[in-house]
Amino acid sequence: MYPNIQMVDLRGQYLKLKPQIDEAIANIINNTAFIGGKAVQDFAANLAQYLHSNSVIPCGNGTDALQIALMALNLQQGDEIITASHTFVATAEVIALLGLKPVFVDIDPDTFTIDTAQIAAAITNRTRVIIPVHLFGQSADMETIMAIAKKHKLYVIEDNAQAIGANYYYTNGTTQKTGTIGDIGCTSFYPSKNLGCYGDGGAVFTNNPHLAQQMHLIANHGQRVKYDSDVVGINSRLDGIQAVVLAAKLPHLDQYIAARQQAAAYYDAAFAQHPNIKIPQRTSYSSHVFHQYTIYIQGNRDQLKQALEQKGIPTMIYYPIPVHLQKAYQYLGYKSGSLRHTEYAAAQTISLPMHTELTQEQCQYIADTVITLAAQIS
Repeated sequence: MYPNIQMVDLRGQYLKLKPQIDEAIANIINNTAFIGGKAVQDFAANLAQYLHSNSVIPCGNGTDALQIALMALNLQQGDEIITASHTFVATAEVIALLGLKPVFVDIDPDTFTIDTAQIAAAITNRTRVIIPVHLFGQSADMETIMAIAKKHKLYVIEDNAQAIGANYYYTNGTTQKTGTIGDIGCTSFYPSKNLGCYGDGGAVFTNNPHLAQQMHLIANHGQRVKYDSDVVGINSRLDGIQAVVLAAKLPHLDQYIAARQQAAAYYDAAFAQHPNIKIPQRTSYSSHVFHQYTIYIQGNRDQLKQALEQKGIPTMIYYPIPVHLQKAYQYLGYKSGSLRHTEYAAAQTISLPMHTELTQEQCQYIADTVITLAAQIS
């Protein structure tokens, strides 16, 4: 009988912190400090300390974080934002919602992150921002991206929803947390994230005091003083219950990352020599925090997915339809074949169970089953 395997085991993680989390939630309810307040402020301060960021502004979710970041830059209708298409639609969605134009470039097929070699060619006189997505838990090549941005006087917003806690290694030997390198970093605290709450939540972070002030205003209806809006804003808040859940988890984030890396190392060793499987590649400039463990499959990926489910192994496909080929974005004029590495990844990758509670027994069962079934698909 196969071991009980989940794509993400949130309950197992919760049980290890149950007394602390239950008490903290009860305190919020007893004090009726549901919106704002000390719990949210304390969590923001602790996250800022962890990231070595000057400012962390909590908000309602990761999509809001991206919108708040873009709104803070005083962009004009029709301005262009360069990003990747191999991402959750939220990255492009907020660009379109604000009347801006997404400009998609292909990914590096080894890392799944934006191909920096293609960014310069996509820059026009309307380009204002680059949004690299640190997909699956590994940073894009930020040193190169920041050099391009500086040369062309562009802003950089890091979509760090999947890579919080990852380290970026500069060529000069220094290290910096992802999300704190560009002008603004954005993250999501969706429950399945490496640092996840028990509802919705997100944050923006920056080392720029002016941008921090603008984002504080925007997230609070544009108000510095109640009933007096200085700028057009939105209503986006992290509630007290989510803040205390995140506060309980934050001291364990590095431990959670290590557990994911250990599971990934087991998968790596098992799949290393398999002719039908390509394991996630690591870069020299970033650690990998493995929000997902995503492999390329040579053969019928969907057949493998079905066969694994029959063996009790859940899997996910991120992202089966690239953003540039989705109906909502057809107006941009991209066609099948426009971004070949993105489209190949959408067709041939599959993500295996990856979370903090994976046991060696589960990893072994998953790996052995994948190896057996991958040899059978055509």
